[in-house]
Amino acid sequence: MFDDYVEHASAPVPDSTRGRGSLPAVQYEGFEPSPYDRDDNRADVFQDNAEVAPPTAPIFQLGEVQCPLSAPLVSLVVSSDSLYMGLANNLIIEIELSRADQFIRIQIPRKPTEFGIYKLFLDPSGRHLLVTSLQGENWYFYRGWKKPKQLKGFKMVIESVAWNKAALLSSSHSTSTREFLVGGRNGTIYEAVLDAEEDFFKSQERYLQPVFTLPERHPVTGLKFDMFPPLDPKHALVLVTTPTRIYQFLGTPDRRSDEGGRVFSTLFAGYRDTAPKIVELPGNVDYSELHVYSPNADQAYSLPRVVAWMNAAGIYHGSLDFDSKADDLIDGAGLLPYPVIASPSLSPTMRNTIPSNVPISMALTEFHVLLLYRDRILGISNLNEQLAYEEMLPLKPNEQVRGLTSDPVRRTYWVYTDQAIWEVSVSNEHRDIWKIYLEKGRYDAALQYANSASQRDQIMSAQAKAFFDEGRYFQAAQCYAQCSVPFEEVTLKFLDASERDALRSYLISRLERTRKTDLSQRMMLATWLVEFYLSKCNELDDLVASESVSQDVDNLLAERAILEDDLRHFFETYKANLDPRTVYELIQGHGRTDMYLHYATVIGDYERVVEHWVMEEEWTKAIDIINRQSNLELYYRFAPALMRQAPKETVDSWLRQRALDPLRLVPALLRMQHAPRDPLSPNHAVRYLNHVIFEQGNTSPTIHNLMITFYASTPLTASTSSNHPEDDGPLLRFLSTAPSDPLTGKPYYDLDYALRLCKQGGRTQPCVHIYSKMGLWENSVDLALEKGDLELAKINADMPEDDDQLRKKLWLKIAKYVVQDKQDIKMAMRFLENTELLKIEDILPFFPDFVVIDDFKDEICTALEGYSAHIDALKAEMDEATRNAEAIKQDIAALQKRFIAVDAQERCSSCALPLMTRQFYVFPCHHTFHADCLIGLTKEFLPAHALRRILTLQTELMKSTHTTGIDRATIANPSLLPANAAHHQGRHPTAQRTLLSANFGVQGGSGTGARGGANAFGRSMLSAGDRLRDLIVPDALASLVTAPAGWIPGIGLGGAKRDAGEKDAERAERVRRELEEVLAANCPMCESVVAALDKPFVQQGEVDASWDL
Repeated sequence: MFDDYVEHASAPVPDSTRGRGSLPAVQYEGFEPSPYDRDDNRADVFQDNAEVAPPTAPIFQLGEVQCPLSAPLVSLVVSSDSLYMGLANNLIIEIELSRADQFIRIQIPRKPTEFGIYKLFLDPSGRHLLVTSLQGENWYFYRGWKKPKQLKGFKMVIESVAWNKAALLSSSHSTSTREFLVGGRNGTIYEAVLDAEEDFFKSQERYLQPVFTLPERHPVTGLKFDMFPPLDPKHALVLVTTPTRIYQFLGTPDRRSDEGGRVFSTLFAGYRDTAPKIVELPGNVDYSELHVYSPNADQAYSLPRVVAWMNAAGIYHGSLDFDSKADDLIDGAGLLPYPVIASPSLSPTMRNTIPSNVPISMALTEFHVLLLYRDRILGISNLNEQLAYEEMLPLKPNEQVRGLTSDPVRRTYWVYTDQAIWEVSVSNEHRDIWKIYLEKGRYDAALQYANSASQRDQIMSAQAKAFFDEGRYFQAAQCYAQCSVPFEEVTLKFLDASERDALRSYLISRLERTRKTDLSQRMMLATWLVEFYLSKCNELDDLVASESVSQDVDNLLAERAILEDDLRHFFETYKANLDPRTVYELIQGHGRTDMYLHYATVIGDYERVVEHWVMEEEWTKAIDIINRQSNLELYYRFAPALMRQAPKETVDSWLRQRALDPLRLVPALLRMQHAPRDPLSPNHAVRYLNHVIFEQGNTSPTIHNLMITFYASTPLTASTSSNHPEDDGPLLRFLSTAPSDPLTGKPYYDLDYALRLCKQGGRTQPCVHIYSKMGLWENSVDLALEKGDLELAKINADMPEDDDQLRKKLWLKIAKYVVQDKQDIKMAMRFLENTELLKIEDILPFFPDFVVIDDFKDEICTALEGYSAHIDALKAEMDEATRNAEAIKQDIAALQKRFIAVDAQERCSSCALPLMTRQFYVFPCHHTFHADCLIGLTKEFLPAHALRRILTLQTELMKSTHTTGIDRATIANPSLLPANAAHHQGRHPTAQRTLLSANFGVQGGSGTGARGGANAFGRSMLSAGDRLRDLIVPDALASLVTAPAGWIPGIGLGGAKRDAGEKDAERAERVRRELEEVLAANCPMCESVVAALDKPFVQQGEVDASWDL
């Protein structure tokens, strides 16, 4: 506050004429030695706190405010950081402490000879200011106004004002003061309301009304009021002081409105006939002051806690108890006498007129009373009435002290004279409060104000000693556990006093406060406490046994139950600090089985608990303990015993624990195989195996085989199983519903093992089912027939659905059994109705040689009729096939007569040469090709087998030709060939195209040579399969395909070879047609579009730059 204008008393003073008193010695804390022993764990904490604690500053410090004054200062008030000063020249200076460099000057338009400022009164919000004078003229100023306004109705000398703090602080925008009380010099109390709102028809004085007049008519030097409860005011307390008296007026206010109204009339009217609560302290001074202190003064609805009245006799102070039902709300009132001081600065005449020990003014802090004298300021503790602060005022010659004022909202304190202003800063006021409370024995209050571990330790040590001296051992134990008194000293004190229960409480508290890293200390304390608990339990047991007929047994039983609960809770809390072996020995030594089991359960030693209950044959309790833990080994270890004694509960426990390995439970399950069992009760081993197999999906062959073992080993009834097949029902249901391996389709159990067990047990139906599972259908049917179970045999005969021959064979076995063994012809006839595989003729061989046909005459007739109908159906199908063949032949003949008109200028679709120049082909798609062009195109997309066929046909054609080549001109003009045959034979052969295959037959001039060439060609074709297309020469092959059969050389010659030539011509024509069908089956241009879909546009090795960018 006023950082730029405050000059602290500790700083050097430039002006040597303003002497200052010496400051008292300051007791610095924080570096005192540790109160704990060197080995105590808390010594480190204390040392850490001591090292970081800073030196403490003085509680009160006086600092001068640099503020130039144009005239002597008469009065000063501060509230909510707003400071107003009244000067002797009727000038008022307003300073907002948040902006201390800005001064606002308000001049009262009166001459000093006509008007002089007496006192200033400022409301808690700092907005409303009353300026009073001894002439009875009063002025009103509202913050923000340019000039004050005179209160013409206020014609009195105002000594005190009680503002409505709750209304003013709760409404920051209101211009009204709301109802407030004014105390006059004439002893009258007025109720008034002011409103700063500008209203042409209303003045600022809303009303002014006297409500009470003191009987002695002394000046009202102090005035305060509070309404309570704060949020719903139903009562009001008014404190009034005169120089010698303090009054308490308590009553109900009239009403409370937002606009303000007469509130206190009824309250004071109640005291016209009765006297209020009065305390009188006579004196020879004509002034006094009334102050209150509120812990939360900045809150609108806070109530004051402390009241102090400065008078001639001393400081009358006490606490305000607003919950009291009495008329006197000042609780614990006392008189604080003034300290006796000398005033050397006063003249002898002044010493005689003014008592030196009566202060000029006072202020109230939380724990101190500030007293202002003519030359100094004192601070007295209101707790122990000791002087805590004294400082001389640095006064100039002829400088007169005016007063001490405080900001009730911000808790700042100000001393002012007629020439200067000082601020009394308060810091760390509660620093030594703990010592005062400690001296008074108020330990709880002292702990609230202790700031260090050392202070708390001193307080707890003193409190522990006081409790122990008073015989309050449990409270002493709690305090001793929190202080630095040595452990041995405390334990010996409690043992000497035979207070083992209090010692137990002390040990528990010390254990709670011992660091978790001190494992040894914690283990020793915890073990000792277990011994205390057990000894106390045994002691209570003895008392209960000895006083079984007295009235105290119920109390002892209740105490024992509480103690046992405490011990159980202790085990749960400090199980990590106990050694199990030691604790087990302690508990067994005291014979506390219940605690033995509880401790084992707490530390998770369930094995020990289960062993105990098994030895006690408490099977259900043992199973319950196993269920409450997660160690699977306990399930496996105790499974045989529990399964033998309590199978249902054991299996229920297993079913709840899905993590169990069923294979490890097999020994326990096998115990149930031959154990005596009630026939009406279910087999719990089977129940568990069913759950494992069908619910958990276990695929272990051992588990499945064990299931079959239980079912197959179940003893049958007295009758045979064939007469009572229901005994095989569970086994058959399992065999039929057991899951199978999805990869192999076989069940997980061993079929051979299951078959062997069923045979040993004489279980026919299961054996038949297993045979069918193994695929041995004949064995299953034979076994069923052997046992005479015809229905079972029928069922198994239909199982091989994919093999009709096997099914028929199985049904024949059954039919033979029915006919030969049963010798029931009618049953055999009915038997035929159950299957479609057998007919009457299939079973006739099984009938005896001499049998009357009447029994199955109808069936034979029915069979013959069926055969006749079947023959008719086959005949109809044959006729239909014949008609279809004739229609196809007609369609083929019609196709041969198709024709297409070709233009004379038509060109080949491949080479673009005129089409009519040589032999050509025309396709339905209107594509036209020369014969050689067609062959060249066709061979590119024909598959390999078609190419090989072409080469084969080409070779056969070459076998019928001579060694000479074929003249295309002769083929083109066949009429020339017979006449010029000799000519061509005698001439030297001309150059012509020949088939590539002809080259293989040139070496030999006879037919043998031609066959040898053909064979060589065949071997070459097999060894060079990748060159099939190269072996086909389109021009030569075209000559062979298109040449008429009669004009091929070697065909059609006269003489003795004519018959052989005709046969060769027929064979060549057939080969030529087949070649033509292969080559001209499809249009090569249309077919190539489909065949080349998977080929790239640019073939490998080709260069195409059209795609380059």
